[in-house]
Amino acid sequence: MTGLTGAIQSFIQATGFAQISGGDLLMLTIACLLLYLAIKKSFEPLLLLPIGFGLLLSNLPATGIFEKGGLINYFYFGIKEGIFPPLIFMGVGALTDFGPLLANPKTILLGAAAQFGIFATLIGSIFLGFNLPQASAIGIIGGADGPTAIYTASKLAPELLGPIAVAAYSYMALVPIIQPPIMRALTSVEERKRVMVQLKEIPKPVRILFPIVSTLLCGLLLPSAVPLIGMLMLGNLFRESGVVSRLLDTSENALLNTVTIFLGVAVGASMTAQTFLKWETIGILVLGLIAFSIGTATGVLFGKAMAAISETPINPLIGAAGVSAVPMAARVVQKVGADENPQNFLLMHAMGPNVAGVIGSAIAAGVLISLVKP
Repeated sequence: MTGLTGAIQSFIQATGFAQISGGDLLMLTIACLLLYLAIKKSFEPLLLLPIGFGLLLSNLPATGIFEKGGLINYFYFGIKEGIFPPLIFMGVGALTDFGPLLANPKTILLGAAAQFGIFATLIGSIFLGFNLPQASAIGIIGGADGPTAIYTASKLAPELLGPIAVAAYSYMALVPIIQPPIMRALTSVEERKRVMVQLKEIPKPVRILFPIVSTLLCGLLLPSAVPLIGMLMLGNLFRESGVVSRLLDTSENALLNTVTIFLGVAVGASMTAQTFLKWETIGILVLGLIAFSIGTATGVLFGKAMAAISETPINPLIGAAGVSAVPMAARVVQKVGADENPQNFLLMHAMGPNVAGVIGSAIAAGVLISLVKP
C-alpha cells in the first residue's frame, strides 16, 4: 500500500499541475491571447499562430521541449546560426513584384525615411546602457523586419537574440494594430482620400536585370548584406526570369511555409517565463515599439513632404509602408485609405516603399554589422 501511495505521489509531482508557476501561467495566458488574435481577429495569422503555439509549448512545465536535445531546440538552431532569415528573404523575393518600385523610383526615399527609427532607437538604446553591438541589433527592430532583426542579432548580440526575435516578429504581426492610429494622427481626411495615378508597366528586361545589378552593387559596396539582399534578389529572379517555374513554386510556397513554421514556433518558444519576464526583455520590447512607431511616423511625414513638392498626386499614407513588414504594411495602407475612399486603390503604390523598406533595412543591417561587429 505504501508503495502504491508513493507511486501516486510521484505521479502527481511529475505532472505539470504540480510544477506550474505564476510566471508560466502568465505566459500561457499571453499565448492564448496571441492565438485568439490570430484565429478570431486574423491579425497576421501566418506569423501569430505559430508564435503563439510555440509560446504555449515552451511554457508547459517539465516538457523539456526547448531544452538541449528537445524538438524546438533544433528549430532554434536555424535562428541562432542565421539560416532561416536568408531563406525567408528568398521566399519574399519570389512572392514580391518589384514593379511598383521600378515604376516609381522616388518611393525609395520613403523606404529610406522609414528606417529612421532604426538609428533613433540605436541612440536611445546606448543611453539606456546597452553597448554598441547590442544597441545596433535592437535598433533593427524599428524596420519591422523579423528576418533582418534575427540575422543582425545573431551576428552582433547573440545573447539578446531571443528577446529581439520576439519583439521583431510580434510587431510584424501587430502591424494592423500599431500603424493605423499613427497614420490617422499625422494625415488629414483629404490626404487619406487622395487618389494616385496608375503606375506604368515595366519591361521584362528591366525586371530581370534589376535583381542581378542590385546583387552586384550590394556585393561590391556592402558584402555583409549579401546573404539577405542576395537571397531576396535570387527569389525575385526566379519570379521574373520565367524559366524556373518549379523553383519559383517551391521558394514561394513549400519552402517559405516550412521555414515560417519552424521560425515562428521557435521564436514563440523562446518566450519562456525565465527569459521573458525580465526588465531587460521588457526594455527591448518597449524600445522596439518606439522604433517601429518612429519609422512609421517618419515615413508618413516624408510622404507628406514629397506630396507637397510632387507634380503628380501622392497619398502620404504610402510612406507608412516604408517599414519592412512586407506585404503587411502595404495592406494596412490600402485598408486605411479605403476606409476614407472605397474607390482608392493604394496597395500597388504602397508596395514601392514597402519593397524599398525591405532592401533598406537589409542595407542598414549590413552597415551596422560592418561597422560595429565585435
